[in-house]
Amino acid sequence: MTLFAVFLCFVILQRLIELFIARRNEQRMKAEGAIEFGQEHYPWMVSMHVGFFLCLIGEVAFWQKSLSPFWLILLPVFLLAQAGRIWALTSLGKYWNTKIIVLPGANVVRKGPYRLVRHPNYVIVTLEMFVIPLLFNAYMTAAVFALLNAIMLSIRIPAEEAALKKLTEYEHTFGKSGKLSPKMLKKFDN
Repeated sequence: MTLFAVFLCFVILQRLIELFIARRNEQRMKAEGAIEFGQEHYPWMVSMHVGFFLCLIGEVAFWQKSLSPFWLILLPVFLLAQAGRIWALTSLGKYWNTKIIVLPGANVVRKGPYRLVRHPNYVIVTLEMFVIPLLFNAYMTAAVFALLNAIMLSIRIPAEEAALKKLTEYEHTFGKSGKLSPKMLKKFDN
């Protein structure tokens, strides 16, 4: 098995475990009265992520790409992103999901990376969709999915924030600002 195959198996296994956690959290949250939002764009988001892996595999296999000469820089960035992913997931606990599922009246999580950035998981996913292809010189995959991810997040983040504003104290906590960083709110919203 090649290094690329081992790496890819690790990432895909990680995603499958996250889907299991998300499903479990979804069932628990809905049993508590949570409401799902963003159902119209969710299949497109899933398709984009599946497409990312298929294009990555296709580009690396078809053009016989190998490990980047910059792997000593890119691999630590990837590993740092994985630590951030785990930090974001554990900080949200039962509220973490791949879907937009909001429990009415719940307190907005403001611990872990959420003290610093409103949507740390999206920052991490964006970083991964760039770094993973670059690790294996898959420049077309990096470019195409950087663009597709930006388009998806331009839909996803407003939908998530609207759901949180509707059912939680989100707007009271963060104000009406669209800033990404809660820490900056006090500094700039005065």
